[in-house]
Amino acid sequence: MAVKIKLKRVGKIHAPQYRIVVADSRTARNGRAIEEIGIYQPISNPSIMQVKSDRAQYWLGVGAQPTAAVEAILKVTGDWQKFKGLPGAEGTLQVAAPKPHKILAYEAAVTEAANAPKTTKPKKLEIKEEVKEVVEAAVEKVEEAVEAAVDVVEAVKEKVEEKVEEPVSSDAPQEDAAKEETS
Repeated sequence: MAVKIKLKRVGKIHAPQYRIVVADSRTARNGRAIEEIGIYQPISNPSIMQVKSDRAQYWLGVGAQPTAAVEAILKVTGDWQKFKGLPGAEGTLQVAAPKPHKILAYEAAVTEAANAPKTTKPKKLEIKEEVKEVVEAAVEKVEEAVEAAVDVVEAVKEKVEEKVEEPVSSDAPQEDAAKEETS
């Protein structure tokens, strides 16, 4: 009987996960397996590849043929190099950084919050002072604008008074009256 080491798909439609299995070469992809020797999860970053090295070495030793995908996984884990006697048996498998423990992260956040200064009232005072400064600056600008407007109004008023004080020539009203009579 020909034995193959192949991937057996498990998982949802868009979330593939595989088990590395030893099965008869004539069985279906997800058919009955002789033995499960590892897992492969390609979606996570870096991909999770766990192979029971001793069992993989045994099955390779008795003549099981890996598929192309499984052979690539065995090369990454270093099992293929061990079997063939090649250098680089340690493999190039990347391991994800361990996740921080949730309880420790929570305790750290609690201690940070407890050690944080309680400055709600001084912040309000600082904000009030900043608002006062802004209001004072705005008041000064408005006063300057009012003074400039007053100066303009006074200048216009003086010009109007000068025009009013100029004597009107005596010919002008008579000409206007004569024009009205002829028309």
